[in-house]
Amino acid sequence: MLILVISIYMVLDDIDMKAFMNIFSQIRWEWVLLSLPVAILSHWVRAVRWKIFLQPILHAKSYLNLFSAVMVGYAVNNIIPRGGELVRPFVYARREKVSKTAVFATIIVERVIDVLFLLLMFGIVFFFNKNIILQAFPQLSTSVLTYFLVILAFVIFLLFIIITTNIFEKLLHLIVRPVAPKYYGRICDMWASFRTGFEIIKTPSQYLSTFTYSALIWLLYALPMYLMFFCFDFQNLLHLTMADAGLLIVVSGVGMSIAPTPGGIGVYHWLIVTALRYLYPAISEEEALAYATLTHGVNLILQVLVGIIFLIREKENLFNLPTKTEFSESEA
Repeated sequence: MLILVISIYMVLDDIDMKAFMNIFSQIRWEWVLLSLPVAILSHWVRAVRWKIFLQPILHAKSYLNLFSAVMVGYAVNNIIPRGGELVRPFVYARREKVSKTAVFATIIVERVIDVLFLLLMFGIVFFFNKNIILQAFPQLSTSVLTYFLVILAFVIFLLFIIITTNIFEKLLHLIVRPVAPKYYGRICDMWASFRTGFEIIKTPSQYLSTFTYSALIWLLYALPMYLMFFCFDFQNLLHLTMADAGLLIVVSGVGMSIAPTPGGIGVYHWLIVTALRYLYPAISEEEALAYATLTHGVNLILQVLVGIIFLIREKENLFNLPTKTEFSESEA
């Protein structure tokens, strides 16, 4: 909540609201309409990629069920930051009657891949726009970025070792079994189920399709940002490209990963306004805020409206408490 309040204050400070409203009233909405099917398609592709991660657990046949769970997760994220990451696997596991723990593990795999792709995009954007980025954000020195990447690579490597070896099982045997023997078996069963969700990591044949779908997801995220440049007069002067849209996606993605708020409200606006103002000084604060408000608002409304439809579809799986038999079977 504190992050939300501070970010909103920083965004609205020194904004001429009359000028902002005037700019917002002149938005070319036809470009917004063009962006809507692209945004929906990005969520559908995410559901298709998720099917790859789920293959070791079950052979999912219904893309609609996958898409339904994805949109429910997005809807919840707009209320509770990261809450959708818990709700999505819960809803899907109950519908398909499989282990919730294993399905949740696939969400972690998904997030790791998203972070890796975000870093890849950052590297590409930084390579082609190094001068303008360092001029706008001199604190992003090469050494700082190197340290960050080394630490992240170490964390990912550690996670990989834990998942692909029996080190964690040995730790459970040495630590948990003597201290809590009653719970040792249950914890081992949960870890085995959880580890099943990571089996895709051991399937190199799926690496290419995972890479392709991941690249397509981020491309479809950037495309609406690019299309909505044309909603504003500054595009006639600056002629911003897909590379500029990709840069904004990276900035917002990194920032909201570090400091999430409900629906990204406040943090997203501050990041986009700051990036636009520092990287493209010809854009006024009011124009930058209008662009941030438009791109965020359209995505938020779309996720909520579509999410509500699927929340209604999944109400039994979401709101009915599992029976004891169902719980034991799904976690076995």
